[in-house]
Amino acid sequence: MALNKDIFGLNVENHELVKLAYDAYLANSRSSHAKTLKRGEVRGGGKKPWRQKGTGRARFGSTRNPIWRHGGVAFGRTGNENFTKKVSRSSKRLAIRQALSMKNADKAIVTLDKDIKLTGKTKDAVKILKDLKLDGKNVLAVVSEKTPEILRSTNNLPNVKLVRATYLNVFDIMNADAIVFSEAALKATEKWLLGEEK
Repeated sequence: MALNKDIFGLNVENHELVKLAYDAYLANSRSSHAKTLKRGEVRGGGKKPWRQKGTGRARFGSTRNPIWRHGGVAFGRTGNENFTKKVSRSSKRLAIRQALSMKNADKAIVTLDKDIKLTGKTKDAVKILKDLKLDGKNVLAVVSEKTPEILRSTNNLPNVKLVRATYLNVFDIMNADAIVFSEAALKATEKWLLGEEK
């Protein structure tokens, strides 16, 4: 099938925007679960280790001081860190178009002139990949809708990732060895990336 040059034929002079969108995807997928205990949260340390004066040692009021072993952590994780990075909608779509253009230049885009109907069996999906000479490669399959049959056919294939056309992202595109578009998915992608669908 003919590919739209406004999506798959861009001249990408630098990769700054693609890198920005790639990093933003990873940052927005990051969760903040790590949490350290401050000196007031560590158990114990209520008693002054030794008297203030006369011992010759440094003065301490608690064994849970951050510079002590088993003490609290100064400036540690609180569990409320925000790692998200914002990328505007237009910039994100341009980055996706640039990534698709780079993949097209590497001849990693595969288009199907008709939608393949799967019965829900994994062997059907394996046969299609062999016919396309994509077996053993990391494949990003782009569809217009995730039907139960397509999901059952591809769920057990570790090297195949299924994504809806309007959920394409730079991370998946750049990490795929080949990107397969169905006819309906290609139309949905063009409509979405060219701004016809908000």
